[in-house]
Order: sequence, then C-alpha cells, then structure tokens
Amino acid sequence: MNGTIDNTSLWNEAAKAGAALGAVSIGCILGKELSVLSGSTFLIQAAAIILWAVEFFGCILLMKNLMLRLSAKYGGLKMADTARFGSRAALLSGLLVATAQTLIVLNMPPEQMNTLFSELGTALTAAQREQMEGYLDKLPLFTFIFQWLYCYLYGSLLARILSRYNFMQNLFQGGQGPQDPGSPEQQ
Repeated sequence: MNGTIDNTSLWNEAAKAGAALGAVSIGCILGKELSVLSGSTFLIQAAAIILWAVEFFGCILLMKNLMLRLSAKYGGLKMADTARFGSRAALLSGLLVATAQTLIVLNMPPEQMNTLFSELGTALTAAQREQMEGYLDKLPLFTFIFQWLYCYLYGSLLARILSRYNFMQNLFQGGQGPQDPGSPEQQ
C-alpha cells in the first residue's frame, strides 16, 4: 500500500477494532455478573480479580495487535495515524461497554440496591444517605457517561503509548514501521 489511509477507512478499521475490544470487555463484565449468581463470596471475588486481569491485559494486547495489523495493512503509516485509529477504537468500544454496564445497572434488582445502601449506611450520615437516594434515579445516566469517558481516556492514552511502542519496535527490528513526521528519511 502507499502508506496513507483515508478518514473513512480509518473509521471502518476503528469500528472493527472497537467491536473486538468491546466484546472482550463485555464478556468479562458478564462473567463477573454470572459469578454473582453463585452466591459464594470467594468465587465472586476470585472471578472479579481474574476477569479484571484478563480484561486489562487482554485489551492491551489486543489493541497492540490491532495497531500492528493496521500498520501492516497500510504500510508506512505515521504514528499519528495509528494513534488516531486507537483513539477512535477506544471511543467506539467505550460506547459498547458503557451501554452494557448501563443495562446491567438498569436491570439491577431493588434488593441488591437496598443491600448496597445498607452497607453504606454505617459510613453515611442521614443527610448524605438522603442525597444519595435522590441520585438513584440518575445512576444509569451517570454510569453511562463516566464509563464511556473512562474507556475513551484510557484507550486514547493506551493508543498514544502503543503507537510509539509499535514504531520503535518496527524501527529496531529493521522494519520501516509507521512514519514519524520528524524522521531523518523525510528531511
């Protein structure tokens, strides 16, 4: 290929990557929710730790591989192109993950919410508890916004780091790698 990627192709590739990253995260979230059905505190905590690690490291490795595959498909891309690809993938996967998390909160049984409030009751004053109950109706909206923002910011930061890592890895392995705008070859 010629080393350039148009905006439409970049969005298409990012949508595929976002769907893959979102699927990994949603699968881990659903695994955590299924572990709750067991009722065993040990199993719930063990599943939460294991699935968090799988999600965290799995998404990093998946993002790295998807960025390398994009660089191979459109040879000679700039670091900025791969970073934009990663940021767009993070935006789209964050949308999927935030939607799934919001649906889980919307379908949460009232008994589970009451248990949560009773556990927090010892740490909160009556005024704080009353104020939290006022926000209960807005919890799905807050969950969606903050989950999407978190996924986007984390994914964008990861994309910036991995775009530089992939460039350096290709450079030292003798490949050309994504083109750095300040590289000696272009001067």
